[in-house]
Amino acid sequence: VFSFPRDAPPLLPSDTTQGYRTVKAKLGCKRVRPWKWMLFTNPARKDGAIFYHWRRVADEGKDYAFARFNKAVQIPVYSEQEYQMYLHDDGWTKAETDHLFDLCKRFDLRFIIVHDRYDHQQYRKRSVEDLKERYYNICAKLTKIRAPPGTDPKIPVFDAGHERRRKEQLERLYNRTALQVEEEEYLIQELRKIESRKKEREKKAQDLQKLITAADTTTEMRRIERKATKKKLPQKKEMEKPAVPETAGIKFPDFKSAGVTLRSQRRAVGGGMVNKKKKLMNKCVVQLSIHLSPMPTEEIVQMYNELRSDLVLVYELKQAHANCEYELQMLHHRYEALAKAGAAAGGDGAGHDGQAGPGGDEMKGEGRDPIIDVVGAPLTPNSRKRRESASSCSSIKKVKKP
Repeated sequence: VFSFPRDAPPLLPSDTTQGYRTVKAKLGCKRVRPWKWMLFTNPARKDGAIFYHWRRVADEGKDYAFARFNKAVQIPVYSEQEYQMYLHDDGWTKAETDHLFDLCKRFDLRFIIVHDRYDHQQYRKRSVEDLKERYYNICAKLTKIRAPPGTDPKIPVFDAGHERRRKEQLERLYNRTALQVEEEEYLIQELRKIESRKKEREKKAQDLQKLITAADTTTEMRRIERKATKKKLPQKKEMEKPAVPETAGIKFPDFKSAGVTLRSQRRAVGGGMVNKKKKLMNKCVVQLSIHLSPMPTEEIVQMYNELRSDLVLVYELKQAHANCEYELQMLHHRYEALAKAGAAAGGDGAGHDGQAGPGGDEMKGEGRDPIIDVVGAPLTPNSRKRRESASSCSSIKKVKKP
């Protein structure tokens, strides 16, 4: 037995999300406002044309609603006396100037259309910049002579030379060949590489400066602490808590909250430290014949944490020193190679009857393969591993200078 819905199917497609039964007409209880087919005129038209449309009866006799959007540009008008005294120009006649202002008024200062409708047969052939320059010069002079005394009027300025140069540059940019576009993209990529390498070197220099500052600060703080410890009484020394060093990227726990804690917990190293540094630090501690978990007294915990901080700081300083030595050697070898290449090029250029070397076009074609790096190339993973292994706490192999 099949069951059919009670309602008939809709004659028009309905919304599938809500269903046609939920859509209801929103009928108000107010009286419908009467409408009337009436005539109207548009103030923007000067031919007095009459049109008809539907409009509310209450709006009968009112102005056209869209008349307020009819904005016209105010074109200045000059007299014969003003033209002869202030606006005269040897390159322009009065008839040509009147023709220009008439077109500007007709087309609302759309100078591309003005240039298209300009009578180039009767008058001289002018560019768009020439028409703009003549119009704005006249406007500036009229504004200046008509301004009341003691006021500072806003004078329009048009730089025709700048506009011509701008269009010329755009035309050159548009007329570039595919080879020129490719060369420009190549130069932009090389510039980005140089900037990225420069930022990397600056970051390394900042990290090295931070390490040096941390080492100096740690040494100075401990010297001050030793002087203060000698002056204090033994009873006060037992009550006070030692400062927890946090240099060289090591963070030791500091229990400030209430509750019972073990002194041995202060020896724990924070989780933000790299496992490789932890292994090297523990290896150096074992090489110094120190137990990894010494007796956790106040003095031993403090000195043990200071020792590990110093070990990590020394490791980072050695690593930074090895990086600097490696980059110095690399730049030195690159400098020697460039010097030899320059000497060879100079010798080849002066070898045939005093003639110059290869031309700029030939050098330009060969200049894409050898890239001169002014800030140093980024380190590869293999070179970084070799330097890190060489800068361990046991020994560092110094590179011999040539």
